[in-house]
Amino acid sequence: MRNLFLFLGIFAQIGILTDRTFGGGETSSAGGVPTFTLDQAILTALQRNPDVLRAEQEIKRTKGVIIQIRAQALPHITPSGTFEWTDPNLIGARILGGTGTTTTGPTTTGATITGATATSATTTSATTTSATTTSATTTGTTLSSSLIDSPPSQVSNVQSPADPSPTPTIKSTELSDISYNISVLGTQLVFNGTTWPSIRGTFFQRDSAYFAFRNTLDQVIATVKTQFYQIVVNKALIGVQEQSVNLLESQLKDQQNRFEAGTVPRFNVLQAEVALYNQIPQLITARNNYRISKLVLAKTLGLDFNPRRGDNPPLEVVGEMPYIPRNIALVDAIELGKQRRPFLKQARANVLNQVEQVHAAWGQYLPTINTTGGGEWVSSPTNSSWHDISKGWIAEVTGSMPIWDSGAIYGQVKQQRALLSEAKISYDDDVRQVELEVQQAYSNLQQDRELIQSQEKNVEQADEALRLAKARLDAGAGTQLDVLNAQVQLLTAQSTRLQALFGYNSALAEFDRVTGAQSTYTESFANLTPRATRTKTYYTGSDVDATGKPKSELSR
Repeated sequence: MRNLFLFLGIFAQIGILTDRTFGGGETSSAGGVPTFTLDQAILTALQRNPDVLRAEQEIKRTKGVIIQIRAQALPHITPSGTFEWTDPNLIGARILGGTGTTTTGPTTTGATITGATATSATTTSATTTSATTTSATTTGTTLSSSLIDSPPSQVSNVQSPADPSPTPTIKSTELSDISYNISVLGTQLVFNGTTWPSIRGTFFQRDSAYFAFRNTLDQVIATVKTQFYQIVVNKALIGVQEQSVNLLESQLKDQQNRFEAGTVPRFNVLQAEVALYNQIPQLITARNNYRISKLVLAKTLGLDFNPRRGDNPPLEVVGEMPYIPRNIALVDAIELGKQRRPFLKQARANVLNQVEQVHAAWGQYLPTINTTGGGEWVSSPTNSSWHDISKGWIAEVTGSMPIWDSGAIYGQVKQQRALLSEAKISYDDDVRQVELEVQQAYSNLQQDRELIQSQEKNVEQADEALRLAKARLDAGAGTQLDVLNAQVQLLTAQSTRLQALFGYNSALAEFDRVTGAQSTYTESFANLTPRATRTKTYYTGSDVDATGKPKSELSR
């Protein structure tokens, strides 16, 4: 993340601080509480806030999706192999080429036959005398043709009968108890209609994650500013309440002295006591709000609880709530918000991704062609030696194309088209949401500006009214009730002015967020910003539609 923040223009002057201070300044010796300025708090949040870290991991996840889908169009090489061993007791020696064989147990023996002219033949099964496989031996009796007296031949030159042919020798072959097969095959997609649209869609998913990251940055910066100013205003409100309590305590002491002197009735003392005790709970509430606001900011900054600090605050802040009037044109602000908001650019990426999903659904109608090639090595059935293997090459081309699927593909196309329409509707609604947020922030700025201007002199006047009420009471021309009322009016004026300052600064932070001006982006973050985000693909002005195409004059 630190490499990323080097490219954020608004923090160019802020160095990367150590993990010990979490971007804070000097720590107090008691409890080791870190102290933050506004810029240091923002930088720490961008380094440690869980929303920012999750958004960064989402970008990495989408990059993994790109790699996964892109791999479908790249070659795949897969080696595979099998190795098998069989107990010799389960393997019989098989005689290759025998005309008639009988297998008894684990061995096979053959029979011998006298010849083709034999009138009869008797085959006697061989008997195996051991479990070990040996060469087959014929133990049966070799028969010859029976000599039968026949009538004298009527043909002269009768030749003597031919000698019987020799008995063929049949040898058994021992099978190997080990067999193995090794193959290395490569597959390559040649053509289909779904992979390339899916790949393009993953790039838009990555862009969507990137713009979501930028939107999260803007949101975190605005939140840190608001919470920082909340601590400042709560601290100031404590001062106002303490001032009021101190004034009421002095008023009570004065009335007690007057009562003891007999110049005022006891009713004045009781009235002063009631006013004081009614003010003390407000001071207690202000202090609690101050503590809670520190805890909330610490959580946003990603600071863990340190047991060694006990009940001490997790951090301290150094800063004020400035009032810097800003002249803003509402129409220009709305157009600026449309052009710069990452929120809208993320919606544009979602629309473009859904367009590719429609293309991928249509692509299922196209044929799919794959090729496979490689080599295979197969062991000999009679010898397990590596030098006695059979090997060769394999090549295959396969193709398929849907002819009739009963509307399955059409159903998917219909679904994706509906999702595309939903994405476009969401984009148009997001445009209106940006317009609403800009107008709300503009209205809040206007309200708080008017409140500040109305309270600038009111505090001075309320302070002067309190001084005069006390002077009148001291001179005997006024009443204690006048002093208490003046004190309440001063407290109200001071609190209203502080709340107006807080509202103006928080509204200004929100206005910068909704107009996309919360941070200055250069669109060139190292190893993070997709190249497509620098093009007009993600121009989201008022003159283009959800897909980035120019609008007609009637639709503007």
